[in-house]
Amino acid sequence: MVLLGVDPGFRYAGFAVAQKDERRTAIADFGYLYLPPAKSLIERTGLFHAFFTEKVITHKVTHISLETPFLGKNTQSFLKLGYLRGILYLLAHTHSLEIYEFAPRQVKQAVTGFGGATKEQVAAVVQRLFPKLPADQKHDITDALAITLCGIWSQQQAAFRLR
Repeated sequence: MVLLGVDPGFRYAGFAVAQKDERRTAIADFGYLYLPPAKSLIERTGLFHAFFTEKVITHKVTHISLETPFLGKNTQSFLKLGYLRGILYLLAHTHSLEIYEFAPRQVKQAVTGFGGATKEQVAAVVQRLFPKLPADQKHDITDALAITLCGIWSQQQAAFRLR
């Protein structure tokens, strides 16, 4: 299993790639994609598509993990986020990948044990789980790592229930 966790955003899109076998889980890649606000919406969606296509192909991704969106105060941001999610769905279809989706509370609950955790609390737990990460990671990266872990752990729980 190779899982790509994505925290999509139109300025910064965090990502993490985890490889899981019978014995261990390893983080193969992580970081963020910067989408310059000076570029048009079309250019940014194109950059997003090209970047994540390359990640899927390079790492031989088999699964994608995403947070479900929530409607905040800005409906335009919510709609634009849907474009990026659509790209990830298209990648899943094109490359025969499974997609896992989790509510923000589920991700926070899985990683911190508390569904109402703050971004700082999520980042602190991720930092403890991966002590070799530089301490000043953007929340986009630590959120993507949390989404990735949630996908891996939910798959492990499902496999355990089948036994």
